[in-house]
Amino acid sequence: MEKIVIGRFEKADFPLLELENISLKIDTGAYTSSIHCDNIAEKDDMLYCTFLDEEHPLYNGKEFIFKNYDIVFVKSSNGIIQKRYQVQSTIIIFDKVFKISLSLSARQEMRFPVLIGRKFLTKKFLVDPELIDVSYNLKANEHKNHFQK
Repeated sequence: MEKIVIGRFEKADFPLLELENISLKIDTGAYTSSIHCDNIAEKDDMLYCTFLDEEHPLYNGKEFIFKNYDIVFVKSSNGIIQKRYQVQSTIIIFDKVFKISLSLSARQEMRFPVLIGRKFLTKKFLVDPELIDVSYNLKANEHKNHFQK
């Protein structure tokens, strides 16, 4: 499979979560991918959380309920191990649907609501840190060209 060149920042859709044009930070230093959620709680064998993204008023505060989830232990860059919940989802990027594992993380101090790590990037993408929004710009141009015909 030929690898796709992706930039350091991107936007993608998460169809199973009903989220569109969500900002991503591509982080080759991180192994796992994560999504910014708050109020994470287990109740009656279900996992509840609230999506946080101030750039998207339509989605900010949106509640997610997961029936299937795992508990994982993630080591941060400063060496601290955290217990996190992990869910399986899909992501649309470069007009392709991929499966993705997302750990739920309180990322209040972070600028981007989703961080994409090496586990997802490996064997699919090459990262060019000079580029930004490659997939999103392709999508916008295709959308624009569709209406010009």
